[in-house]
Amino acid sequence: MKKYLLASVAAVAGVAMSTAAFADIVIATAGPMTGQYASFGAQMKAGAEQAVADINAAGGVNGEQLVLEVGDDACDPKQAVAVANQMVGKGVVFMAGHFCSGSSIPASAVYAEEGIVQISPASTNPKFTDERPGPGVYRVCGRDDQQGQVAGTYLAEEFGDKNIAVIHDKTAYGKGLADATKAVMNSLGKNETLYEAYTAGEKDYTALVSKLKQDNIGVLYVGGYHTEAGLIKRQMVDQGMDTLLVSGDALVTDEYWSITGPAGEGTLMTFSPDPRKNPVAAPVVKALEDAGKTAEGYALYTYAAIQAWADAAKAAGSTDYDEVVTALNGGNFSTVLGDLSFDDKGDVTLPGYVWYEWKDGKYDYK
Repeated sequence: MKKYLLASVAAVAGVAMSTAAFADIVIATAGPMTGQYASFGAQMKAGAEQAVADINAAGGVNGEQLVLEVGDDACDPKQAVAVANQMVGKGVVFMAGHFCSGSSIPASAVYAEEGIVQISPASTNPKFTDERPGPGVYRVCGRDDQQGQVAGTYLAEEFGDKNIAVIHDKTAYGKGLADATKAVMNSLGKNETLYEAYTAGEKDYTALVSKLKQDNIGVLYVGGYHTEAGLIKRQMVDQGMDTLLVSGDALVTDEYWSITGPAGEGTLMTFSPDPRKNPVAAPVVKALEDAGKTAEGYALYTYAAIQAWADAAKAAGSTDYDEVVTALNGGNFSTVLGDLSFDDKGDVTLPGYVWYEWKDGKYDYK
């Protein structure tokens, strides 16, 4: 009898522990935690961890604590789908991700099918929201066509007398951004001297740089990430070229300068207004920096994505997919990026893109 009672108590305790664990709300972030773009994964992870810590310290969401899962997609579409399915198995109700558009787009089909709200902090390809598979897909960053409008106009107006080359890395992000920029530039009467694709992940771009030199390229627009852009810029300087490199928001990492060194001086890039300069973000920036973590790039965008979802869940009084989507669609949210809301596509209503310049190892407003 005693053995039976002990077993019963253990069983009840086990159920209680299981129920307590189940009461936690599981959310996630996913991006390139490893690989050549891991600096962006580090930004996302830092922002997500800080958001969860701050929300939990303030009482959680509807009286329950948040638990964060972190997925590594290495910016690979197939791996992103695998990560999405893993998150389904872990009971995730919200995904603050992914980073690369090429990951977010295929993963969004899984989240839509399984009733998981997705807010990307960084995926800028228009297809992500234009062709979203369900109503629970959003982003808190801008779009490539917005970024391309700014970049294409600038190239046409400022460098009409220069030979301009437009290159891209064949990814959904890189090609999308390059093509959007090219289209605007062309519409304003400026045509590129060279339009070409390159292969991401290589270490030697001598052949491409030689072609740029032969065509006397004065301005190079790169649709791609900081790793390849940095190598190409450095190798242009090594070949005696003073070509200006212009690119987009994937250069918002100190790793760009780590690759280029002084060769990166003067590089221009488009990015949204720096959220670190937003007064309401100051406590979060300080907390991240005090912990030895980065607040640059997409750290605060990931934080804001979680803020928006959490506030929507509080407004709905539930983490139910349909109820949270209704709250997101009709709400205005105070975040570290400022007050934001979402349009009927799931795009964010925030200021667009501005110019930054790399100087002395740092980037700041031009």
